[in-house]
Amino acid sequence: MTVRTNLSHPSIRWMLSKPITSASAASCWSSLTAPRINLPRRYHSYQHPAPGPSSTTAKSAILSASLPHVPSHGFSDTALAFGSRDAGYLDISVNMLPGGVFDLVRYHLVTERLRLGDKIDFRKPENELPEGLRNLDITTKIQILCMERLKANAHIIHRWQEALAVMSLTENIPASMSELAKLSDEIWFLAGDESHDTTWYTKRATLAVVYASTELFMTHDNSKDFEATQEFLGRRLNDLKTAGSAVSNVASYLDFTVHAFANVLRSKNVPFF
Repeated sequence: MTVRTNLSHPSIRWMLSKPITSASAASCWSSLTAPRINLPRRYHSYQHPAPGPSSTTAKSAILSASLPHVPSHGFSDTALAFGSRDAGYLDISVNMLPGGVFDLVRYHLVTERLRLGDKIDFRKPENELPEGLRNLDITTKIQILCMERLKANAHIIHRWQEALAVMSLTENIPASMSELAKLSDEIWFLAGDESHDTTWYTKRATLAVVYASTELFMTHDNSKDFEATQEFLGRRLNDLKTAGSAVSNVASYLDFTVHAFANVLRSKNVPFF
């Protein structure tokens, strides 16, 4: 039986139309115990500010102009061709994109990850935050940040399974996993996490899987304002304690994230080669 904490306070409604979390999720982050061994990290927002999209001016212009065509034409060569024309280039200019359609998917992922910090940043002093974002526990902050990022997919959610299929191709898996890891790290960073032991890995690994599964669920969500997705996210946060105990170092962090993400894709009948 799942026990849910009442988050119906008006300040929470300010961010979530139907805020949901769980009592056990509220304390699960701190309960992920692991030996306090300082290990070098491949990526850490505190030490390495997130880089911008690694594209030339022409590539960025084409990709940026292509995104508005995704709702109508999906993540496709057609969207890229229209974007190329809108940016003032010939259709053949899309050959400058070595990854083809995947470059468009990744451009969206990176752009929205970098934009998240401009929308919500819980590292700011409480008195500098909007009233509805003050005095929140870490789990609520994580939930708000996840939903804020997920809602950036709202206008293209009917096309997102196309993006997932592209990301699941063998040649695109490493970059897809890397971006998922960076997003997970960024969410913890913006939530104010300052861990320096091996829980750094467990938190990010489990959140990466939770986010990926919630993102997939959202592609089938027809509820108002994605209320069902918010509920699903709340349930997955409640499961974090069990998932987090499965990983405690770099190797298992990567292995756990990749295999869990693959299983999530397969569960939704998205091809994973």
